[in-house]
Amino acid sequence: MEKTNGWINGFIGVVMFAGSLPATRVAVADLNPMFLTCARASIAASLGLALLLLLRQRRPHAADMPSLALTAVGCVVGYPLLSALALQHVTSAHSMVFVGLLPLCTAIFAVLRGGERPRPVFWLFSIIGSAFVVGYAALTGIHASPLGDLLMLAAVMVCGLGYAEGARLSRELGGWQVISWALVLSLPIMLPMALLTMPSSLGHVSAQAWIGLAYVSLFSMLIGFVFWYRGLAQGGIAAVGQLQLFQPFMGLALAALILHEKVSWMMLVVTLGTVVCVAGAKNYAR
Repeated sequence: MEKTNGWINGFIGVVMFAGSLPATRVAVADLNPMFLTCARASIAASLGLALLLLLRQRRPHAADMPSLALTAVGCVVGYPLLSALALQHVTSAHSMVFVGLLPLCTAIFAVLRGGERPRPVFWLFSIIGSAFVVGYAALTGIHASPLGDLLMLAAVMVCGLGYAEGARLSRELGGWQVISWALVLSLPIMLPMALLTMPSSLGHVSAQAWIGLAYVSLFSMLIGFVFWYRGLAQGGIAAVGQLQLFQPFMGLALAALILHEKVSWMMLVVTLGTVVCVAGAKNYAR
């Protein structure tokens, strides 16, 4: 029963994460990426702190702080900021192809941090999957925005690190507590930065941009992680982590339905190829 609940919670988290890039794309049309990153973290951190105090959760031990810091760097600061910067240059549909590498990055950091010894086939799938993404960028993205592609690759890498560290720590602190403490840890920096980078005039900010900010603050930054880390703790990191393979397809659908962005056949082929390679690599991760 617990494993079943883990799959359900994990799937809910992935669904919420799938809307992150389309929502960010809408928000950065009117909001500075730095302000968006700091504001979403500050809002989520305030809510997380309230939950921690209300439910009287124990404070992390000193030994937990490095992992919490890495979780914050990857999930609270790195991925939101780098992806927001990237979405100033590429569409959310284009960026979804790179999200197809996120499960692989998570697995690689789990191997590095956990000391696991994957089989050689794991690295074969990893190379092929990376080749899909690099090939796609060379054919469609390099000429248009090499900066956007590099930013998305960096975003996926730091996010994988944050996922791996957070999932490892969730076994000790609990699922939602990990992201809440990571947010609280970043609050003394993110709140002042949000105030410093706040637009001088808010009259030009559309309602859609505010909705995008609200979505990434509540669902992408906090509520999604509540379900995601809870699912990982209940069903196992390796098993439930495979649900990330659905995220690119959900994101492409949202980009087409909400933003009316064009989803080319090449995007679908590359995303499918990447997902297949990631699935194969994860099967040989142990």
